[in-house]
Amino acid sequence: MENKMFKPGPKNLITDVEGIHVGNAVDEKTRTGTTVLLCSNSVTGGVDVRGGGPGLRDVEVLSPENLVGRADAVVLSGGSVFGLAAGDGVAKAMSMKDIGLKFTPTMPAVPIVVGAILFDLINGGDKDWKMNPPYHDLGIAALEDAQANESGDFKLGNEGAGLGARSGNREGGLGSTSLDLGEGLIVGALVAVNSVGSAFMPDGKTYWAQPFAIGDEIGGQKGNPDQEPATQPIPDDTKFGGMTPGTNTTIGIIATSAKLTTAECKRVAMMAHDGFARALRPVHHPSDGDTIFCISGGTVEIPEGPVRSRRLGEIGAAAADVMARAIARGVYEAQ
Repeated sequence: MENKMFKPGPKNLITDVEGIHVGNAVDEKTRTGTTVLLCSNSVTGGVDVRGGGPGLRDVEVLSPENLVGRADAVVLSGGSVFGLAAGDGVAKAMSMKDIGLKFTPTMPAVPIVVGAILFDLINGGDKDWKMNPPYHDLGIAALEDAQANESGDFKLGNEGAGLGARSGNREGGLGSTSLDLGEGLIVGALVAVNSVGSAFMPDGKTYWAQPFAIGDEIGGQKGNPDQEPATQPIPDDTKFGGMTPGTNTTIGIIATSAKLTTAECKRVAMMAHDGFARALRPVHHPSDGDTIFCISGGTVEIPEGPVRSRRLGEIGAAAADVMARAIARGVYEAQ
């Protein structure tokens, strides 16, 4: 690959990928929220799960050996198991708009809605919802926000699934970045950071992902020349009292304009997990539910043969970088 300077897309958001729309909805009283990525025109998708305590919706449809292999929407939500209802709201609302699979003209459309949840039930918000958790309605509201969002811009930090999230002992948040690889090929990341691990080096100020940051997306940070060696496997500023399975999770999405197969999307999602490791320490802990989806926008054809393998490797490497940047940006914006 020739040596050239890469830069973010025009918005430095996952919506730089054509056909991708993002919407957020929050419940301030409950301190929780939902984020919906709408990708009705996507040709394929994949998913890779690395954390020990995942909470997932319908992800098996993205396995290469199974039918469908794509999604109409990806839902990231707070609320632990209750947050899975956000996907139900999204599916119902999309079906009402006739989006999804139809085998006969008269049957209801069946949208393919996949998703993942994070644990935010002990963040101080009012969770006394009895039989009416807010997530079904939050899913619908986030979908409507995505459908109405023509500009592609959306807020980061304490927004959507990032509201009420925690990263180590700091506020977690919603982050997004993109990278333009040239020739119309864009790779973008969207992530809700609710990790056991810390996003900061031992000085408590420098982000692990600082070397990958572009411009001022994390405040223009340049690094600390007096940084101590990172010798402690579990840094002091990781979470305390939240180390049980299922109580933490970083959940994210990679989108690319490249036209990939379902198996190739799986490979990109696997490579993107390196971005988690570059931005959080520790990562993929037994108490995390770390999950990454990959969505192929399908607008840029990739040639077959050796060129395709090289290009796929470039996309996967870029996915790891944009994910690392998105994690740091989400935590930065949340502070």
